[in-house]
Amino acid sequence: MASLVLAEHNNSTLSEATARAVTAARHLGEPVHVLIAGSGCGGAADEAVLLQGVDTVVVADDPRYAHMLAEPVAMLILSLASGYASVLAPATANGKNILPRVAALLDVPQISDVTRILSPDHFERPAYAGSVIETVAAPDGKKVLTVRVSAFAPAPSGGAALMVSIPPAADPGLSEFLDETPALSGRPELSSAKIVVAGGRGLHTAENFHHLERIADKLGAAVGASRAAVDAGFAANACQIGQTGQSVAPDLYLALGISGAIQHLAGIKDAKVIVAINKDEEAPIFGIADYGLVADLFQALPELELALGK
Repeated sequence: MASLVLAEHNNSTLSEATARAVTAARHLGEPVHVLIAGSGCGGAADEAVLLQGVDTVVVADDPRYAHMLAEPVAMLILSLASGYASVLAPATANGKNILPRVAALLDVPQISDVTRILSPDHFERPAYAGSVIETVAAPDGKKVLTVRVSAFAPAPSGGAALMVSIPPAADPGLSEFLDETPALSGRPELSSAKIVVAGGRGLHTAENFHHLERIADKLGAAVGASRAAVDAGFAANACQIGQTGQSVAPDLYLALGISGAIQHLAGIKDAKVIVAINKDEEAPIFGIADYGLVADLFQALPELELALGK
């Protein structure tokens, strides 16, 4: 038996989240297969072949998989499941959307947001906004796992996996793609960025958030936001970091006007260096920050932007 990793990709290129999920799968001790479900997805498949630790890349190239709709992709995985002991996916929007359906179809429990694999049936995952790490023993049978990508290093390139093509599975006809409006910022992907500049409700308005975006552009950083900032309409939901958003593990995390609620801290605990700017010297963020500056953002941010422009 082997482990099957559902790849995250845009048909042309493979997301780094896939390489991190491959590392997690290797800890299960079985051969690793990567499933590329997409349309015109040869580019992503070619990248997957090169990941070290991948034995086989399984390619299902069909228009029904172009947008990773949960229903047809779950049926595809179900058609393959008899040959695998475990099915894994990054805990991204796609993984969180597709894997629960796979688990339900297989009639097994899903183990979500795995941060450490202790054995093929024992896993660690965070609970209570990351303040507790629980060890979960999975029952016998197939394992369905989403993995927190920030907890695993990406598998390096240099492999030479076998590639096989498979026909599409039956389409349940339960969903249809209509439209999407992607945000084209040109910035790095939030979950894998080396530098993240994030703002909170302390920025007061969406217009003030542009200060933060300009600083991010100067640093080549991704833009993040606290839940409070997203709820206030300052930033898109896709920018949300924390228990109900994304987890990040950058080399440098700039927390600007973020108080440091436990919900937010759950998403940045793997950041290597945290720098906080907040006018409230009692803000909890200073309790975990490596460097802190008590200052008015509307004075500090223009000065920072000016300094970075020199």
